[in-house]
Amino acid sequence: MSGTSLPSAGQTLLLFNFDWDAEGYARLAGNAAFAQAGFDLFSFPSNARLAFFDLDRFVAGLAGRARRADWRAVTSSHEQFGALAAALLAERMGWPGTAPEAVLACQHKLHARQVLAEVCPEATIPCGAIDARYGGPIPDGLPYPLFAKPVKAAFSVLARQVDSHAELHALTRFGRGERWLIERLVEPFERVARRRLPQAGSAHRLLWEEPVHAAQFNLDGYVWQGQAQAIGVVDSIMYPGTQAFMRFDYPSRLPPAVQARALAVAGRFLRAVGFAHGLFNMEFFYDAASDRLTVIEFNPRLASQLADLYARVDGSDLYAMALCLAHGRDPAEAPGRQATAGAASSFVFRHFSPLTAAVMPPPAVERQFADKFPDGLLLCFPKSGGSLARDYKWLGSHRYAVMHLGGRDPADLEQRCRAASRLLGWPAPYAEAGEAAHPATGQPFLNPAPACVRP
Repeated sequence: MSGTSLPSAGQTLLLFNFDWDAEGYARLAGNAAFAQAGFDLFSFPSNARLAFFDLDRFVAGLAGRARRADWRAVTSSHEQFGALAAALLAERMGWPGTAPEAVLACQHKLHARQVLAEVCPEATIPCGAIDARYGGPIPDGLPYPLFAKPVKAAFSVLARQVDSHAELHALTRFGRGERWLIERLVEPFERVARRRLPQAGSAHRLLWEEPVHAAQFNLDGYVWQGQAQAIGVVDSIMYPGTQAFMRFDYPSRLPPAVQARALAVAGRFLRAVGFAHGLFNMEFFYDAASDRLTVIEFNPRLASQLADLYARVDGSDLYAMALCLAHGRDPAEAPGRQATAGAASSFVFRHFSPLTAAVMPPPAVERQFADKFPDGLLLCFPKSGGSLARDYKWLGSHRYAVMHLGGRDPADLEQRCRAASRLLGWPAPYAEAGEAAHPATGQPFLNPAPACVRP
């Protein structure tokens, strides 16, 4: 990507800047000035702030600090709180940003479905509300089998297919700690939505959708001056027999005509919810047999885990684009990076058995990985005890690591991934006939059981 320079006037406030985002913005720190605010939802004691977190109070405090500091813009790709907080602060300060109502409309999954049904009925999956608070009675008459998911959530929490009333009932039974955590994650959004998008209804509930069994992909793009532009399409590859992501592959193998249809759907939906400025990510199903394209969900933010793939293959720096948008500049002018690969993937390592825990590589192995795969990016997420048990209940698996690599082409990338995985002591995230079968379905997938110990 050709480009000019990054915005240099004042500091850009980064909200909830962790993991992928911390890596992405660290690369730009020599050419732009940053301030940071927010807390890590996944580490203690940082996440203790969740007990008293209120978005309006948080934004008001930031607005007061902005007037004393040299803050000129704000951005965030954090799904749970950051994207909405950034929109509210930008509005309050008169900075460029996404309209808060547009963020709310995208993140409230039921309302988003209802808007989509009006403007793109051909891309809509039949759906409806499950009007039951956490742990409440499940209503009769639901069309099983169905796919259930929270109206407001992230990371596919509690999202899965259920085949009966009893199965849905079991999914929605929570201990006191679980229920407290779910409510605290949703309530900050709920308070703002009641005031700014009351027609959407409560986010403290589930929705059901007709199950779809088709290939999945991500469309990433941005809206500048009201026009939606595509950045690219990434294929989502699942562990067969599961709803768990195994890889994200770029470039996509999806036909260009289908990619163009997805952008057209995105443009109509985004206009309908008033999304006129900012980065977005939309997830789709595509059934090649029927040529049917349907929307999974809408994310009014940069998809952090995928940004690195575009940088490797295209040289597109989505974090530089986010900074340009935050300062009211055309993201097409954002400076790019040197492309290093013809194909790149985000590899997701998972366990599917709650009786096992992942073995993390010792420091010596991590150093070997860095030496042999200098382009590699490795993030580990070890968990134990209640956190591990919650992963299995809420997600059906435990994601213990993510690795990014590039290759000359998909075949070279697979060879590099397998070599890196052997070094780390983990099976590579490539499912092949004859390899280990999922214990619940009997369908083949590469189960990471060898790299485990009893917790």
